[in-house]
Amino acid sequence: MTHSLPLQYDVSLCNHNTFGVEASAHAYLPVTSAGVLEAVQRDAVLADMPRLILGGGSNILLTRDFPGLVLHMENKGIEIVEEDEDASYVRAAAGENWHQFVLWTLAQGLGGLENLSLIPGSVGAAPIQNIGAYGMEIKDRFHSLTLFDFETGEQSTLDKAACMFGYRDSVFKHRLRDRAVVLDVTFSLPKKWQAVIRYADVTKELAARKITEPTAQDISAAVIAIRARKLPDPAVIGNAGSFFKNPLVTVEQRDALLERYPQLVNYAQPDGGVKLAAGWLIDQCGWKGRNNGAAGVYEKQALVLVNRGGASGADIAQLAASIQTDVAQRFDVQLEPEPIFL
Repeated sequence: MTHSLPLQYDVSLCNHNTFGVEASAHAYLPVTSAGVLEAVQRDAVLADMPRLILGGGSNILLTRDFPGLVLHMENKGIEIVEEDEDASYVRAAAGENWHQFVLWTLAQGLGGLENLSLIPGSVGAAPIQNIGAYGMEIKDRFHSLTLFDFETGEQSTLDKAACMFGYRDSVFKHRLRDRAVVLDVTFSLPKKWQAVIRYADVTKELAARKITEPTAQDISAAVIAIRARKLPDPAVIGNAGSFFKNPLVTVEQRDALLERYPQLVNYAQPDGGVKLAAGWLIDQCGWKGRNNGAAGVYEKQALVLVNRGGASGADIAQLAASIQTDVAQRFDVQLEPEPIFL
């Protein structure tokens, strides 16, 4: 079976991860359809290899060579599959670029994903991470997805409840990890669209543009401008966007910290908890703009770790550990990385 698949061996993954760190894959296979996955599952040698599902490579830190099979999602296609009085349902293949997909929906006059503009990565990875920004998460617009299950060799559909979405979390990080591959995702984009502009950065940007009644396109343009100012372009300087999750604490923990640090940046959550701004915590520890060899903390945003050229994944992991230690010692708060370490 393997002879009919476009398998490559000892492939560099440097251009397949946004940190731009050097690592290689023992075996590499582009996935252009579910049929490729079915062929892998039927092949005794390939099915037995360790697997890594790769999309845009924007949520991974490669600290070593991968000894198994890298399946790189490259399937394409976007279509409006259904409409009802409440929503338009848009399906995108897992291999589509996330930001280009958001722009496509806006070009069709469909609002709903604009707050998630310019997030790096692929459509297939979006529900795995339950990506979010500026007051919105994938789960807010998610309808369903199609997956391939390596245990059964079959495709199935998961609705929102089955995905068990949490903060930067889903069933794909738990029960279905290393087992399921997202093939496509369907989003429910509301007919009665309402602007989500409760984040100060967005309202400030719209005000600067003298926009009082923003359209979805206006919000997308504002978010793109904000992100471009704050975050480095991975094509220019290697990074994976926000490296740490914003930690969740109790009201009691927040109040105790506020007594010591009145400027503490915090956001009350619907569940009664409190989210702290990880970037602020890191900045208070003096890490913004600092380097540890070729690995560093971005000078405009302390939440972003960067590869200034030639850093290994291990260098970046070491820098992250130092930051975690400092934040824990000063604030008694544990920072959790967003990217998957490999």
